[in-house]
Amino acid sequence: MQRCLVKETIKKVGKKVKLDGWVNSIRDHGKITFIDLRDRTGIIQCVGQNLTKLTTESVIEVVGTIQDRPEKLINPNIDTGKVEVQIENLSVISEASELPIPIEGDGYSIDEEVRNNYRYLDLRRPRMTRNIRLRSRVAQLIRNWLIARDFVEIETPILTKTTPEGARDFLVPSRLQPGKFYALPQSPQQYKQLLMVAGFERYFQIARCFRDEDPRRDRAYGEFTQLDLEMSFVTQEDILQLSEQLFTDIVKEVFPEKRISQSPWPRISHKEATEKYGTDKPDLRKDKNDPNELALSWTIDFPLFTKQSKEDFYFGSGSAKWAPSHHMFTSPHPDDIDLLEKDPSKVRGLQHDLVLNGYEVGGGSIRIHDPKIQSEIFELIGFSEKQKKEFSHMLSAFKYGVPPHGGIAPGLDRFIFVALGEPSIREVMAFPASANGQTAVMDAPSNATDKQLKELRLKIDTSKKSL
Repeated sequence: MQRCLVKETIKKVGKKVKLDGWVNSIRDHGKITFIDLRDRTGIIQCVGQNLTKLTTESVIEVVGTIQDRPEKLINPNIDTGKVEVQIENLSVISEASELPIPIEGDGYSIDEEVRNNYRYLDLRRPRMTRNIRLRSRVAQLIRNWLIARDFVEIETPILTKTTPEGARDFLVPSRLQPGKFYALPQSPQQYKQLLMVAGFERYFQIARCFRDEDPRRDRAYGEFTQLDLEMSFVTQEDILQLSEQLFTDIVKEVFPEKRISQSPWPRISHKEATEKYGTDKPDLRKDKNDPNELALSWTIDFPLFTKQSKEDFYFGSGSAKWAPSHHMFTSPHPDDIDLLEKDPSKVRGLQHDLVLNGYEVGGGSIRIHDPKIQSEIFELIGFSEKQKKEFSHMLSAFKYGVPPHGGIAPGLDRFIFVALGEPSIREVMAFPASANGQTAVMDAPSNATDKQLKELRLKIDTSKKSL
């Protein structure tokens, strides 16, 4: 007998079925026991007599006949509330011990470290199951939406080259080339620009990105997922319009209870945003107590440069005055090109940030495609000759015909976290790292063995010398 899913039972009244799933709850009334069986599609009540003693969350198999519930006992709160299973045979596949954490309720009051230790249980929580399934729907919609518009999905390398782009890289030592290191990508920025040189014109990827940055409620430690999107022969206006259409359709399809407060989305210059709202990511909701209001907007006309500080340790040799406000591949506004030499502080960049309810959920720009301008930017941010050589692959590729191009990279985790109104971005990630960088469930990071270190020709310095 083939397995029947819970959702299929409402169409099988009078038929014998086999159901597999978890014991969601047990109500023992002496001779008669009611079991709510749960699978990925829902919950159904199963009724039996003289059953083996069960524990909640055990995995069981039930064979029985679907029958209509008495009208007075219909449960309107579940899709299968009009039917139940009369148990003929019940088998315990895997008995569950007492759970270390409760999985009913929203789970917010449980210590996050404890939840992470038992994440495989925490994910059984209806709220968490909903979040992860909803995230999958968003990714599927994005993929189908873009492919229908002639975008090509292309994976780019995870093991790549460390380059000075602003945040700290995660380094991976090379066994085959001792003393050298790969870096995990902060984003596929350089690869997607090279794909434009390659002539694909429309690229996207649901990309994993890695940055060694401190966590906060809207940023997880270590890794995150973004929609990476790049197009050739486009203006900034093209990118903004396509993004608005995509995310409007996402909201309509996946978040039907939500409403976008204003369309077209407001476009606010960086100068106006900071002067009027005191931030470059203003919360434009009309009613900030309305959980179903989504205020989407654009912040544009950012300064191309910021004043370089001691924290900008990746940029320049220490004597340069400027650091890139976004990244060093952002194109200057065409009206401000002459100001690169005269007054860089007044140069605007063709950068655009996507803002949702006071959070920056995506950013992008029109990129530099002129090698001369790119070299000038490198000079202004004080790149040494050695640092320039780290981007020689880009400058070399640009000698062979590069189209004007640009794109955007909305954060998938961050968008869903804000849209759902969750208290932390980690609530929409299956296995997030904790605030101290420990991976959920796994004991990572962990120590390497002496053999592994020897193969990589590495030694661990355990002294307490300051860095």
